[in-house]
Amino acid sequence: MSEGQRFQLGTIGALGLSVVSSVSIVICNKALISTLGFTFATTLTSWHLLVTFCSLHVALWMKFFEHKPFDPKAVMGFGILNGTSIGLLNLSLGFNSVGFYQMTKLAIIPCTVLLETLFFSKQFSKKIRFSLTVLLMGVGIATVTDLQLNMLGSVLSLLAVLTTCVAQIMTNTIQKKYKVSSTQLLYQSCPYQALTLFIVGPFLDALLTNKNVFAFKYTPLVLGFIVLSCMISVSVNFSTFLVIGKTSPVTYQVLGHLKTCLVLAFGYVLLHDPFSWRNILGILIAVVGMVLYSYFCTRDAQPKAIEPLTQLSQESESDPLINVENGVNTVSESSPQKLEQVKKKEEEEEEEEEEEEENILFIVNFVGWVWIGCK
Repeated sequence: MSEGQRFQLGTIGALGLSVVSSVSIVICNKALISTLGFTFATTLTSWHLLVTFCSLHVALWMKFFEHKPFDPKAVMGFGILNGTSIGLLNLSLGFNSVGFYQMTKLAIIPCTVLLETLFFSKQFSKKIRFSLTVLLMGVGIATVTDLQLNMLGSVLSLLAVLTTCVAQIMTNTIQKKYKVSSTQLLYQSCPYQALTLFIVGPFLDALLTNKNVFAFKYTPLVLGFIVLSCMISVSVNFSTFLVIGKTSPVTYQVLGHLKTCLVLAFGYVLLHDPFSWRNILGILIAVVGMVLYSYFCTRDAQPKAIEPLTQLSQESESDPLINVENGVNTVSESSPQKLEQVKKKEEEEEEEEEEEEENILFIVNFVGWVWIGCK
C-alpha cells in the first residue's frame, strides 16, 4: 500500500470516528441534560478533558505513543485558548436565543476562511466558496429559528467565533510546525484546557442555570450517564485533533455541520423530536453543499498534468539566455505539438468549468424556487 493510500485511509478513518463519536456524545448528553436535569455543561466538559488526559497518560505508560515535548508557552497558550473558546460558546448560548447561537456556529466557517486567507495566504477557489455557501444555507434553514439580538450576547458570540477559529487554526499549524501528532498535542494541551474549565466551569454554570453543581443530587443513573459521556469524550477529543491535523479547520467545520444534520435525524428517529419540512429541506441542501465541497476539494487536490509543461514553457520564455548558455534548444524542447496539447487541455478545462457553473446556477435556482414554494 502506497503512502498516499495510507493517508487517505487514515483521513477516512478519522472522519468516520469523529462523526460516530460526536453524534453518540450529543445523544448521551441530551439525555443527561434534558431528561436527568444535569445542566452543568461547562463543568462536564472539564471532566471530559480530565478523563481524556488520564486515558492518554495510561496509553503513554503502555507505550502506545511517544511523548514529544515542545515549546511550553505555545502549549499553554493553545490549551488556555481552547478552554476559553468552549466557555465563550456556552456563554453565547446562555445569553442569546437558540437561533442566534446557531448563527454564531455558522459564522465560524467564513471567519476561518477569512483568517486563513489574510494571515496564511491560503487560497479558496470560487467553487469551494460556493459549496460552503450552499452548506451554510442548508444548515441555517434546518437549525436557525428565531433571531433575538442583544449587545452582551452579540459581543460574547463574536469572541466565541474568533477564539474558536484561532484555536482550530492553531491545532493545524502547531502539528505541522513542531511535527507532533494529534495524540501528542492533545496529551500536552489537555491539562491546561481541563484546568481552565475546571476553575471557571462551576461559576459559569451557576451564572447560566442558577444552580450549584456541587449541590446536585447524583443518582446512580446520572453517574452512569456522566461516566459514559466521559468515555465517549476521549474519542471525540482525539478525533477532533486528528481530523484538523490531517485535513484543515474548514473541513472540520464542514464535518461539524454534517454531525448537526445527523443529530437532527437521530433525534427524530430515536428521541421523537419534532421534525418539519424546514428541517428536511435544510438537511438536503446541506448534504448537497457537503457533496460539492468534497468533490471540489478532491479535484483541487489532484495534481494537474499540464503544470510542469506550463512552468517549462514560462521559464524558457522568461529567460532564453540561460537555455542558450546551457546548450538547450528552446524551439525543439517547447515544440508546437506540446504547446497545442497544453492549449487543448486548457480549453477542455474551461469547458468543464462552464458546465460546472451552469450546474451550480441550476442548483441555486432550484433551491430558491423550492424555498419560495415552501414559504
